[in-house]
Amino acid sequence: MTTPFSVAPSQLWASARLSKTSGLDLSVVVPIYNEYDSLPRLVEAIAQAVRPTGLNYEILCVDDGSSDGTTDRLQQLVSDRADLRAVILRRNYGQTAAMAAGFQFAQGHVVITMDGDLQNDPADIPMLLDKLNEGYDLVSGWRKNRQDATLSRKIPSQIANWLIGRVTGVKIHDYGCSLKAYRAELVADMNLYGELHRFLPALAFIEGARITEMPVRHHARKFGKSKYGLDRTFRVVMDLMTVAFMRKFLTRPMHVFGSLGLISTFVGFVLGLYLTSLKLGFGESINRPMLILVVVLLLGGVQLFSFGLLAELLMRTYHESQGRPIYRVRAVLQPDDETIDNANAKVVSGNR
Repeated sequence: MTTPFSVAPSQLWASARLSKTSGLDLSVVVPIYNEYDSLPRLVEAIAQAVRPTGLNYEILCVDDGSSDGTTDRLQQLVSDRADLRAVILRRNYGQTAAMAAGFQFAQGHVVITMDGDLQNDPADIPMLLDKLNEGYDLVSGWRKNRQDATLSRKIPSQIANWLIGRVTGVKIHDYGCSLKAYRAELVADMNLYGELHRFLPALAFIEGARITEMPVRHHARKFGKSKYGLDRTFRVVMDLMTVAFMRKFLTRPMHVFGSLGLISTFVGFVLGLYLTSLKLGFGESINRPMLILVVVLLLGGVQLFSFGLLAELLMRTYHESQGRPIYRVRAVLQPDDETIDNANAKVVSGNR
């Protein structure tokens, strides 16, 4: 008997590419990892929240290499429900990869993301859709009354949110909340690597998105255990450096490497002149640590220039090979005063 997952990978990717022309209003993307107990309740809760809106929707669960029987339960649910699809990853790649797969396979004009542990409340989905229809490209949930451990979860999260807001310039209260609403054209422009799912608002800001946030409900975990610990703090810092660089220098990397190279070369040249004057003018020995510093600064300047040139070549290869423009168009004004503005089009309504 054919199972819901007996589709060739090439057919799956072809389906994903064609999905953007589908008639679905909404895709609810849920990354899943070892959520055997919560999965049936989660799927039904999402359906109960979305059905009253009258929207054409799908629930898309991405199984990120579960090992507790979640995959089998998900397969059974897909067989029993017409509103549920699933993407099964070969192994556990992490939440960023699962989120990227969900964006790739989502068919709706609007994409809602949420966790699979029932801590996010599906009943907030219509409220997010209404907010999105006010003209935003991304609506981020804010777990204002977060039901997690204070020391291990809430305090590190508050510090991370403050730091990310300061570095990226996108100041929202809760970067870590998975409950978010996106316009499909926005997520189509964002490529996710590493663990960048935490920085989706910042990445959207780089793409020129209009972003807002709103308080959402948050519940204590009922099943299983959290997959995150304090060790993720270090990964957040590393990824934050990447996002900060992308925000300022994605299309002009020579500006940062070249500037550092100029500073290094200039300082090395000045110190070199100083040592030369001591040697030639006063006959002093220049066999001192400063001589080593001059050599390091001059060589470092040359290397930084070289890094800048290589980064420029890579940036051009990245954009030109994929046909990606270095700009994003929000609207096109026609001679007859008609305006094409996909970002402002009313695509869904939570009260319909």
